[in-house]
Amino acid sequence: MNVSGPTTAEPEEHTAEVIPIPLAKTRSATPETSAPGEAKPGEWEADLPEIDDPDGEGLTEGAPVDPPREVYPPSIAEWMEAKDKARQPVLPDWVKLPDQRKAVRRWALRHYPTVVGYHAVRLPCIYTPKLVAYAPRGAWRWSAAIGRWVFDAEGRPLRNAAVEAEDAGEYLKLSRQRNDRVRLRGALAFVGSFLGLIVALILYVMAPSWLLLLSVATLTTGLGVAGAPADRPLIDRAKVTFRKRKLSSDIVIRAHEVAGLTTKNQTVAFPRPIGRDGDGWRVIVDLPYGKTFEDAMKARGRLASGMDISSTQLFLDKDESSDRRVSYWIADRDPLAVPAGRTPLLGATRVDFWKPFPWGVDERGNPVMVTMLWLSLLVGAVPRQGKTFSARTIALAAALDPYVKLIVFDGKASPDWRAFSKVAHRIGFGIVPRNGFDPVEHLVNALMELKADVEDRYHRLSELPLHICPEGKLTPEISRDKKLNMPLTLVVVDEVQEYLQHPVHGKTILDLLVYLARVAPAVGVSVMTSTQKPDDTACPSVLRDQHQARFSLRVGSWQVSDVVLGAGAYSEGLDASRLLKSHKGVGLLKGMSDDSGIVRTYLADGRDAETIVGRARDLREAEGTLSGDAVGEVSTVRGADAILDDIAAVLGRTEDKVWSETIVDRLAELNAEAYGAWAELEGRAKADQLSNALKPFGIKTGQVWGATETGKGANRRGIERQHIIDAITERNKKRSDG
Repeated sequence: MNVSGPTTAEPEEHTAEVIPIPLAKTRSATPETSAPGEAKPGEWEADLPEIDDPDGEGLTEGAPVDPPREVYPPSIAEWMEAKDKARQPVLPDWVKLPDQRKAVRRWALRHYPTVVGYHAVRLPCIYTPKLVAYAPRGAWRWSAAIGRWVFDAEGRPLRNAAVEAEDAGEYLKLSRQRNDRVRLRGALAFVGSFLGLIVALILYVMAPSWLLLLSVATLTTGLGVAGAPADRPLIDRAKVTFRKRKLSSDIVIRAHEVAGLTTKNQTVAFPRPIGRDGDGWRVIVDLPYGKTFEDAMKARGRLASGMDISSTQLFLDKDESSDRRVSYWIADRDPLAVPAGRTPLLGATRVDFWKPFPWGVDERGNPVMVTMLWLSLLVGAVPRQGKTFSARTIALAAALDPYVKLIVFDGKASPDWRAFSKVAHRIGFGIVPRNGFDPVEHLVNALMELKADVEDRYHRLSELPLHICPEGKLTPEISRDKKLNMPLTLVVVDEVQEYLQHPVHGKTILDLLVYLARVAPAVGVSVMTSTQKPDDTACPSVLRDQHQARFSLRVGSWQVSDVVLGAGAYSEGLDASRLLKSHKGVGLLKGMSDDSGIVRTYLADGRDAETIVGRARDLREAEGTLSGDAVGEVSTVRGADAILDDIAAVLGRTEDKVWSETIVDRLAELNAEAYGAWAELEGRAKADQLSNALKPFGIKTGQVWGATETGKGANRRGIERQHIIDAITERNKKRSDG
């Protein structure tokens, strides 16, 4: 606002009038006076009428409620720490980090021998004929250049200009200068030609044949290079040159202008200079006031267009110091289309699952270390994007720790997980019974067995002495103690939607997985599920929401990406739908650490998986930790449908309908270990327990007329004998068909 107003003589239109508000004088009077309507520092008390407060007797007016907090000056250590954070590294990471130095060496061993071999093959059949063909033209160009130099062709325009200007003195001066140059250069050219002829005759007569051939080849090469056309390269390129340009502040400002993030009056600021960062550029900008990181994320495509790059080359990172500060990394080419390479687990003798292990690299090639401790992981993607291979790499790391128990089930029965039969405590494939074995029932039994183990772990950890378990939590020593029997456990369910949609056991599996994903990680049991259908029908949100960590490879839309990564992920800049089909094994990771980002997972193909699992079995045999299906042990947990046989056993042959409470009491007498806790319940709770157990088989309880112990008739919830017989018949039919 221009306070003094315009200086022109044009009449000024007043649309509003500023009226000064009188401010009251502060209690601490100062000798200085203020102009009317002017407030001094501290004078923020409005001139309001005083009101008597009957409860205010004895109070000191103007005393602060809370004493001011003392502000201490920063210590030397804090000041030095702040300086350390702002200091740039002297050497790049690839020089300091051993793994990156190793990667550079491997790249050099791949690159330079390839370049040498590429040109060596083309030298006799392509390059030599080109040199011979271009040599005459090169000789003519060389001779013409010497002639122009000897006769001072470069001074001709000046002499012609003197003639046109009719400046006789200047022309005579230039002519004498030319004559002197021609005499000197002509003599030098004659001597050089004479000596060259003598050297050529000596080489022809006296030099060995190899030296003569070398001289001819050198002369031909020189003449061929000189005679090569400017638009036709003499030597082919051994590698493709990617589109790369120097990034400048003008390009960045232009990008923000076309993206609508700046105006003519407000542009971006650069708190740090633009510089190289790996295979790309690092740019940190401060957006105009009022613009945020979310605005930059929404304009990501327009920013990439303004920089004349692909959107897959632009990566945005949020700066915690300010909502308007954004860090860009602009890659020279699409880094996500470059495979991360084979997994380092191939060279590992064993893995400590208590520590982070390599899972992949980020967009800049830096290693990404992950851990599965105290969390559950959900992996989602469309088919053929590397979902199973990404999850399998984590399971392979767990297999290389002989003290980790593996439970692996694959809903699509693919060959991807078959190798884990050598090490898995429980394993199953598909949902179709084969040879009398039902993999779905086996999964239910395995999860029930694990649930009982989790509940038992909580009790036992709380009862351990303090010198063994000081904080009531699982420790590496406890997990590796065979007597305590509480090893780290990884549950892997690939294509989990196949099991959750099972008509009989789907609800039971869902309840068990929800319980384990929510409760089990705290006692060392981690759950990893993967699906290509993360919708509420195939994979309900009640299960998805229990996973603390999410990994999404390419999906169809940003809404699906939000389903996998969690609500609000899109507003944070995480959108897996932007990934391309060529980005196999690439996904967005959220929740495994404080930072979310892109992971290019390492690849372990079928042969690599066989090799790693074979080594893992040898480790487990040496440590004596093989168990369960890997050694042919039979699960001690009763089948999920055993309750049908038990109810049929306790039903009288003449009983068509029986109360639920009566059935529960009889089941407790038949098998107190399995049903004793049910019988301890009273009234409606006892009937509800039986009703919930029969739901997976489609059996509903209803009102049944019966007599109490006193002989009085009553209506209570119960079951029909025929429903139990039908459920057993249907089960046996499915088993026989399998």
